[in-house]
Amino acid sequence: MRLGLALGYWGRGPDAAHLELARAAEDLGYASVWTAEAWGSDAFTPLTWIAAHTSRIRLGTAIAQMAARSPTATAMHALTLDHLSGGRMMLGLGLSGPQVVEGWYGRPFPASPLTATREYVDVVRQVLRRQAPVELDGRFHPHPYRGPDATGLGKALKPITHPLRASLPVLLGAEGPRNIAQTTRIADGWLPLYWSPTRTGVYEAALDGLPEGFVIAPMARARVCDDVAEGLLPVKAMLGFYIGGMGAAARNFHADLMARMGYEEEARHIQRLFLQGRKEEAVMAVPDAFADEISLIGPRERIAERLEAWRAGPVTDLLVTAPDPHTLRVLAELN
Repeated sequence: MRLGLALGYWGRGPDAAHLELARAAEDLGYASVWTAEAWGSDAFTPLTWIAAHTSRIRLGTAIAQMAARSPTATAMHALTLDHLSGGRMMLGLGLSGPQVVEGWYGRPFPASPLTATREYVDVVRQVLRRQAPVELDGRFHPHPYRGPDATGLGKALKPITHPLRASLPVLLGAEGPRNIAQTTRIADGWLPLYWSPTRTGVYEAALDGLPEGFVIAPMARARVCDDVAEGLLPVKAMLGFYIGGMGAAARNFHADLMARMGYEEEARHIQRLFLQGRKEEAVMAVPDAFADEISLIGPRERIAERLEAWRAGPVTDLLVTAPDPHTLRVLAELN
């Protein structure tokens, strides 16, 4: 199991520690570093900055949001950074949900998310292969565009720049069983949002018949500390926000995932509290047991014991969000 560093997205501003952590991870032998985006900082610019200050560590987006860019624009970002970094780029994509797609990007959430995802990946792959002009008779991403308001002058094109690698890895963030199953067929890897090494049966059917070399790279908060309960507070804060606020009451993919993992009553309770404006209560309502099983928190000996369960399953890459170089070092030594 390889280790990766997940830096996420910025809060109110740039985090000065991110570059230091990325350099430390490279020095410790971590395989990859990942950036993300929501409705603030973008995923590609910080990753380019990190690429300029490192030399070996692989670079991934976890995730770049599909609604933020057309598939050809995303492919342009990926092939450009792949060239500049000497072939270290990995493209992690995600569809997000209606709240973000329609509320932030001002685009309709696709009526068929699986079809929209499949078309998006198809176009990205065509750009990276550069075998012919990009053409797709698609419902959501037709190339050339053929909508009712089209001029009819669109021309199929292939990229001017020759991509460095036609095989640049494409990974998908997916939560629903059908989406995960499709991911195993059309992508090179899967980026789970929550992963419990004690509940791998939740994904068993969707992961049946994995292709050789398929990457499974979940994210987990990690921190070496003496007080487990205190160390779990940032995990609970993240879960409270995602389960309570990253979606509407009627449609929240993150809450649905927590429910499928055996915490349905708790997930709905967190949602209700958050949507009532009782955010601190929502965070405290997150069960310690759930926060604990999807993270690596506590003294070195406890983390070492729990890491065995992560290694025993199908995870190929553990992407850790770690607040300090000491935690990164301990994990490197234990792995």
